[in-house]
Amino acid sequence: MNSKTKPRLAASNYLNTAPLIWSFKHGARKDLVNLVEALPSACADLLASHEVDFALVPVIEYQRIEDAVLVPAVCVGSRQKVRSVVLVSRLNNLKKVRTVALDGSSRTSAALVKIIFQEFLGFEPEWTTRSPDLKQMLHDNDAALIIGDPAMTFAREGLRVLDLAALWHDFTGLGFVFAMWMAGKSIATEPAIDFVQAAREGLAKRNEIIDSYEQSLGLSRTDLETYLTENITFFLDDDLRKGLQLYYNLAQKHGLIPGLKPLNL
Repeated sequence: MNSKTKPRLAASNYLNTAPLIWSFKHGARKDLVNLVEALPSACADLLASHEVDFALVPVIEYQRIEDAVLVPAVCVGSRQKVRSVVLVSRLNNLKKVRTVALDGSSRTSAALVKIIFQEFLGFEPEWTTRSPDLKQMLHDNDAALIIGDPAMTFAREGLRVLDLAALWHDFTGLGFVFAMWMAGKSIATEPAIDFVQAAREGLAKRNEIIDSYEQSLGLSRTDLETYLTENITFFLDDDLRKGLQLYYNLAQKHGLIPGLKPLNL
């Protein structure tokens, strides 16, 4: 297949996306697509500017990118505890937090933090967006949002670390979806890529994925296995759908999205 005719895909290379993109990097679909690796926020920008055909995008961007269409069934979600999206503070009481630094590579999680403070804690701190340097973020702010692999590997001593998916579940009783594949409207009627089978292939190869991340993240094989099989879920179910709809409803309520598109799955 001519590379110019191959679908263009964008996704991050965090551990939580690895099973979803393994097939496109190393497996059965390696020669069928052109894959670009970028931070989640950059993936959204690539899709919005039509530089790629599909992207694994923070779910908040479905409501912000006018012609974005959700690819059903596959997601990066968590039913209760995600471990890789955390709010970190030196304060024990969230009610005392006045300033929060948001990881600039995140958009769904940044909106989630704002919802948690405004909807469930009843107040709004001052927000700032920073690169994910936790020491610097906490030097200048009471709390910091960190996502992805950096959120799993920093020293926790002396810090209060709150798992955002667990917080969401405590307040709502629902799971949470962080990212989904999305397409531009122009090609959404031609689903030539089987993202479900790609995800299944990646999960079947998780030992190889663990091999490649074990050294770089400095986490044990047991930790990585638990993360990929228990903390993260890659297939959308009714609980996650309900959580996603509530998230969108609250994002609209608090002015975090321009409108409310129906959840077309």
